[in-house]
Formats: sequence, C-alpha cells, structure tokens
Amino acid sequence: MTTDTRTNIEAAVFRRLLSHLDDHKEVQNIDLMILADFCRNCLAKWYVAAAEAEGESIDYENAREIIYGMPYAEWKDKFQAPATAQQLAALEARGKK
Repeated sequence: MTTDTRTNIEAAVFRRLLSHLDDHKEVQNIDLMILADFCRNCLAKWYVAAAEAEGESIDYENAREIIYGMPYAEWKDKFQAPATAQQLAALEARGKK
C-alpha cells in the first residue's frame, strides 16, 4: 500500500467517524470519556496538534467546529445534556484506574 493510499483510507475513516458521531448526538461526550477515554473535544485537540505538526495553524474553536459540524456553543445548546450523578461518578472512577 502506498503512503498516499493509506492517507486516503485514514482520511475516509476519520470522515466516517465524524459522520457516525454526528448521527449519534445522543452519545454524550462524558459517555465517550467513560467508555473510551476520548471525546469530540479530544478529537478537536488532536486535530489542532496534527495541523501544527504539518506546519498549519488552526485554533481550537475552529477545530471543534470541524468535529461537531457546527459551532460548539450551538451544538452544546442543542444536544448536550447535563451530566448525571452516575455519569460523573463513572468518570471519576475511570480516572482512578
């Protein structure tokens, strides 16, 4: 497999991941953090870091808009539910592992 082919495949997988997350807005970031130790905000931070590694500059808010498909504040108002006591306890327990 060539480097270009691998990069194209990885880019397609990333786009599919973003689409999947967009299709499942009911999955809260805290749920992702509890189960997988990453969330949409982590993806945005990784996006910023990867851009910097390539000599490009993108700020965190712009990266979050790419990941969320809209400004983060808008996504948060429309789709983010308050964390439950159970979610907060599970996240805290995960952090102690």
